[in-house]
Amino acid sequence: MRTLVLAETENGQVADAALRTVSAASERGLPVDLLVLDASAAESAARVAGISRVLVAAAASVDIAPETLAARLALLASDYSLIAAAHRTLGRSALPRAAARAGGAFLSDITAVAGANQFVRGLYAGSVVSNVSTAAATTFATFRASSWPAAGSGEQAADIVVLPVLDSFAKTRLVERHTANQSGQDLASARIVVSGGRGLGSQENMERLGHFAAQIGAALGASRAAVDAGYVSNAAQVGQTGKTVAPDVYFAFGISGAIQHLAGMKDSKVIVAINKDPDAPIFSVADIGLVGDLFEVLGELERHAGAAR
Repeated sequence: MRTLVLAETENGQVADAALRTVSAASERGLPVDLLVLDASAAESAARVAGISRVLVAAAASVDIAPETLAARLALLASDYSLIAAAHRTLGRSALPRAAARAGGAFLSDITAVAGANQFVRGLYAGSVVSNVSTAAATTFATFRASSWPAAGSGEQAADIVVLPVLDSFAKTRLVERHTANQSGQDLASARIVVSGGRGLGSQENMERLGHFAAQIGAALGASRAAVDAGYVSNAAQVGQTGKTVAPDVYFAFGISGAIQHLAGMKDSKVIVAINKDPDAPIFSVADIGLVGDLFEVLGELERHAGAAR
């Protein structure tokens, strides 16, 4: 059997999260196809390493309703043992519906592949790790994209297959789209993330932290406490109810380390925590912990970043 990856696209290119999902799906050792909803991204998708075929789901709009996409995936299900997507809005909306229509199994937020039909996922904000196997003919699953590297470019282009047009689900239509403003690097795929918590004390200090993040080419993140306090928009929230990240380096300024926040960043390769409380839970997962005034530490880092420019 084969694997199908639902590919989100951005500006005519396969999105980073989809490329990471391809890497995850490839670990099963089975042929991988890519389903794109934007015909202009087909050529880009065909160059992704490890892809056997690119399926182009022709539609009147790239902003396809989850119900319409679910119907499309359900029709394709008989050809695939796994249909995968990044654990983002599109996949979370469409795949459970598709699984119900096709009579398949649905798994969410997979963090590792243990076999062709065996997967690993976290429970209770990551405090419990479960190994799950499925006997369904087709498994629909969303993957935590940050747990895998992005697939590269292949030497040969994969075949492109244009699927017949499918009628749209008439009872649902996109009325309006609002995009949260977020400057700088994309948080979900950044190699360095600089996050601030309630300890920053004000929106002005969060802006200062954002300026430092921009200096070192990092994305700006935040704890829920900082978002709730109005220091930054919820587009920057890292945690169980925000974004899940796994950068090479994660800086945590003034973040105590509630379990909900740790669930969103504990897979980072190197965690640097700065907090004045030596008993802060964040130090339990930190590779480097600095007990002290975060503004003094930030000042030193700013000077070094400025000197390196």
